[in-house]
Amino acid sequence: MSDYYDISELSSRVPDPPVSDLSIEEKAEREFGTLTSKKYLCTAQHIKGEPIKEQKLDEPPYYIVLTTYLDYLFLIIIGHIKDFLGMTFMPQHFSAMVPKNGYPPWYSAFESFYPRRLKKRLDDCFARPISGVPGRYINVFNRGTPDYNDTFYYDGTVTPCLNLSSYNYLGFAQSVGRCTDDAVEAVKKYGTSSCGPRNIIGNTDLHVETERILANFLGKEAAILFSMGWGTNAHLFTSLVNSKCLVISDSLNHASIRFGIRLSGAAVKVFPHNDIGALEKILRDSISQGQSKSHRPWKKIFVCVEGLYSMEGTYCNLPAIVALKEKYKFHLFVDEAHSIGALGEHGKGICEYYNVDPNDVDILMGTLTKSFGAAGGYVSARKNVIDRLKLDITANNYSESIPPAVLQQISTSMRIIAGELNGNEGKERLQRIAFNSKYLRLGLKRLGFIVYGADDSPVIPLLLFNPSKMPGFCRLMFERGVATVIVGYPATDIISSRVRFCMSAALTKEDIDKILAICADIGDKLNLKFSTGIAGGSKHPDDYKKGIKPRWTIEEVLATTADDCIKHELY
Repeated sequence: MSDYYDISELSSRVPDPPVSDLSIEEKAEREFGTLTSKKYLCTAQHIKGEPIKEQKLDEPPYYIVLTTYLDYLFLIIIGHIKDFLGMTFMPQHFSAMVPKNGYPPWYSAFESFYPRRLKKRLDDCFARPISGVPGRYINVFNRGTPDYNDTFYYDGTVTPCLNLSSYNYLGFAQSVGRCTDDAVEAVKKYGTSSCGPRNIIGNTDLHVETERILANFLGKEAAILFSMGWGTNAHLFTSLVNSKCLVISDSLNHASIRFGIRLSGAAVKVFPHNDIGALEKILRDSISQGQSKSHRPWKKIFVCVEGLYSMEGTYCNLPAIVALKEKYKFHLFVDEAHSIGALGEHGKGICEYYNVDPNDVDILMGTLTKSFGAAGGYVSARKNVIDRLKLDITANNYSESIPPAVLQQISTSMRIIAGELNGNEGKERLQRIAFNSKYLRLGLKRLGFIVYGADDSPVIPLLLFNPSKMPGFCRLMFERGVATVIVGYPATDIISSRVRFCMSAALTKEDIDKILAICADIGDKLNLKFSTGIAGGSKHPDDYKKGIKPRWTIEEVLATTADDCIKHELY
């Protein structure tokens, strides 16, 4: 099923049965698969006392690197030739890039070159409209394009796909269940907007109660909720630092963090991703030299990291950073957007994963869209810090508060994770995502793919490299009924394009078996299996030292990998 359909082909499709015709039990199964065996459960928890593994990055063969650069070079040359000929002979199609009626162009040809000549070739792989909740299966609207992604046409039919494209880590994105029932009751009580019965400080009692539940869950004194996660970081730093402060940021921090730091006017230094030695050197130099012009001591020094990096699938080395904090007395900010609810024995994030006291981290920030099936962001810290933020942070002063139904979704899902509601459901969800993450990652490594990230990370990047393999992989997966997300420049380095699998507790072991079999077939077709085994996947720990690359058949992977994940034999 190619996305470049003839328009006449669209009208010949038979629509799938509407989701509304399914029974409650069928809906629940499509949104959250039934666990088929209690043995397919693990825990995403670092074993206390064991050394933290250094991330080993596998490298592709030189010919893959060379052909990747040549592919981009070829596309750039052809694109510039087309631009020159088009603006010369068909200026009506380039009206935004040529002067008109004495006015300059809206933007230069060079400025818009990448989205027009490179990204547009794979636009059919991005922003696919969906219907229903993004649970175990996701309903993707079928569409075609007669003009190479300039326009799209829809026939109203959908394709149900196994969902590896949503941040539905614990599977709470459901239309049936305790969270949905409680959200409906919240709408009946408070209405659909953020207005409703309010207490003396201007928030609904549900808002205040949700902040209390969140602070208790995180092990901090207080917390504050915001209606948007990206906006939380974008506005937070203006309330924390100024031009006489220094922020030291990991090189792979999210764009919202970088934007917020720039907005604050603070001085910025960047250290290579997870390089603790480089971080310590920057700290020593910065403390000894002081501010760049006056050489006076910095008013504050903040170190900013993420718990789980959403493009790499790696964790920050929090114990080592906390040890540096004790030594150099800086302030520590940790973004837990992807780690909260997904890591740790009780889902309490990167602090619990590494057995670090949450009070050793000054500012814990996170979002509520990933593990909790809701929306918004939060900041958790000492009470005096939160009280100060409530007075002057612009993210609250110039935005709407979170609607009651969303607040209730946050509250109920968090209480389920903590074991206060629905018995052991929260524990089982945490153990399912841990197993699913280990199983898919190890299976892909054994098949010969280059995969980044920690063993139990729910973000699983599979490296594609060549630009033509991004749309190729995405389209072939969609043909076989799996929804995926491809990522390329500028979200990654130009050479390290990838498909980013987002794992969910909603998937079953049998779903992952199917995904592995599909990936094995596509990997052969697109020549993606060139792992050396340095990062895992070998049949024996010494295979890499002997130069033996992973050579597992799909039958061997499906027969042994699940049990090896349970036994932690992850080489």
